[in-house]
Amino acid sequence: MAAAGLERIVRAEDVAHMGFTEVIRHAPYIYSQYRKLVASIKSSRPNVAVLIDFPEVNFRLARQLKHLGVPVLWFVSPQLWAWKRSRLRLVQQLVDRMMVIFPFEAAFYRARGVAAEFVGHPLAALPLPTITREAYAAQHGLDPEKQWIALLPGSRQSEIRQNLPKTLQAAAILNLYRASPSQYQFLLPIASTISRAWIANEIASRESAGDKLGAGRPPRIVLVDDARAALHHARASIVASGTATVQALTIGTPFVVVYRVSRLTFALAKRLIRYPAEIPAPLDADGHLPIAMVNLIAGARIVPELINRRFTAANLAAALRPLLDDTPTRAQQIAALAEARAKLLPASAELAADPLRRVASAVVDLLQCDPVA
Repeated sequence: MAAAGLERIVRAEDVAHMGFTEVIRHAPYIYSQYRKLVASIKSSRPNVAVLIDFPEVNFRLARQLKHLGVPVLWFVSPQLWAWKRSRLRLVQQLVDRMMVIFPFEAAFYRARGVAAEFVGHPLAALPLPTITREAYAAQHGLDPEKQWIALLPGSRQSEIRQNLPKTLQAAAILNLYRASPSQYQFLLPIASTISRAWIANEIASRESAGDKLGAGRPPRIVLVDDARAALHHARASIVASGTATVQALTIGTPFVVVYRVSRLTFALAKRLIRYPAEIPAPLDADGHLPIAMVNLIAGARIVPELINRRFTAANLAAALRPLLDDTPTRAQQIAALAEARAKLLPASAELAADPLRRVASAVVDLLQCDPVA
């Protein structure tokens, strides 16, 4: 949107934090940026507002916009189906159009009297990367004859600090499974919110601090820019829970989901999160609900989830290993991913071709209403 000419008042990546304790710690700065954004809205008086996810901030903004008479389109629904369903009332009062990207969300809203349109997930409408394996290998100094494993530890510094150490340890353990320690090469795509220098320093600091990465040399980590191409050419991947799991789903290569948060955040989430009947959500052996979006879309645990205490290097290597060889486990996951991916686009061929165009059309419809005085 910035490239299209919109002015950035607040950088979303500066105020986006996952977890209860994590948000509380950054609350003063987040609130200062919120006030800055509200002041900008009051001075510019926009003709329409497009709110994207981020309910903790956007519900507050929606109140301000409603007071100013600005029509509100909400794209990418807040996860009211997981917790805080009392906010449904706010959706009914404050939101003119709700455009959802997961099929079960439309059913959830309609069953509760909210008009919602499933437009499909934009990532599912994208074609697979076209770069060949040989060209990708030449671009990044990789050996096309070796198996590549993609590592996606997160898109925020706090996530990466939590998820990267065990991921690197698991990579080292995987190297030990082969007669040659260089059988695998590991690709780490750099999110646009992370600097290459910072992530390189994080990897180097783990090694220099003496982290137990396994016997022999630490795994070779190759930093790359395009996550979709890395997922496409990887034999399998390790993916932090979040939007990246949907990205991995749309590519279709097998993967394992990981995530780590504070103990308090995990305990509160376990207590608060409840899924409605529209989302089949089988419990794991510890009685935990699934959190990976890919498993919620599928309505089954098609991808392993290693969260908090289950997220160890040994568990991660053990979960990934069957996905690297031609095993029934690998074949079953590939088939399940293809089935789940098909659910991410509407049945209408016209809508499935470009979900974002449908959202843009809805924005134009709102713009054609009476402008803000």
